[in-house]
Amino acid sequence: MTALFVTATGTDVGKTFVTAGLASHVIAKGRAVDVLKPVVSGFDPATAASTDPGVLLSALGRPTTEAEIANISPWRFRAPLSPASAAQREGLSLDFAALVEFCRKAMAARRDVLLIEGVGGIMVPLDADHTVLDWMTALRLPLLLIAGSYLGTLSHTLSAVDVLKRHELTIAAVVVSESIESPVPLDETVATIARFVAPLPVLGIPRLPSGTKEHAVFGQLAELCEHVSRARCSV
Repeated sequence: MTALFVTATGTDVGKTFVTAGLASHVIAKGRAVDVLKPVVSGFDPATAASTDPGVLLSALGRPTTEAEIANISPWRFRAPLSPASAAQREGLSLDFAALVEFCRKAMAARRDVLLIEGVGGIMVPLDADHTVLDWMTALRLPLLLIAGSYLGTLSHTLSAVDVLKRHELTIAAVVVSESIESPVPLDETVATIARFVAPLPVLGIPRLPSGTKEHAVFGQLAELCEHVSRARCSV
């Protein structure tokens, strides 16, 4: 596994939890890992430790200081909206070219494993002209697509997979993170999605306690991503 982009079908479905868990697993195996969450909406400096950058830094064993947060999340906005709307609220705009360059530099400088976590879902606007899909297309990294298990996720997930495939992006795996009070069992949702996206791997993650750093699925994900990376390098 070299570099990987973690995206999702929408917001609040578990991107940061999966990214942090995968990072912790890689570290436990004795490998070096760098994690970026370049764009963050809904960021409150007063509760930095519980924000996405704070959770990721904790997984890396690094302190939640202003400097450390700025290193992994240079574009931070207070409003819990799309980056385009959140930036506009502050009289700002996100420089898409600078965002892509920031990631490319990290890709070139990576020590071993690099995880880049996106923001929101695959079609969330970053500025007036670009979405997360444009960001992923510019980087062309293998993707982890995170979905929830809530009612409606089947359509959202299958639509996302279709869009990503149409843009010739490589999906390493689809991860279904169990949603609270979902009326459909997690295993049933995983099986249904797997039937429609075969042969893509589809893994389910049950609702786990906050701060959980190890689970069998993180090892499975690491192996899948390693396999995809090797396949891409051999082409």
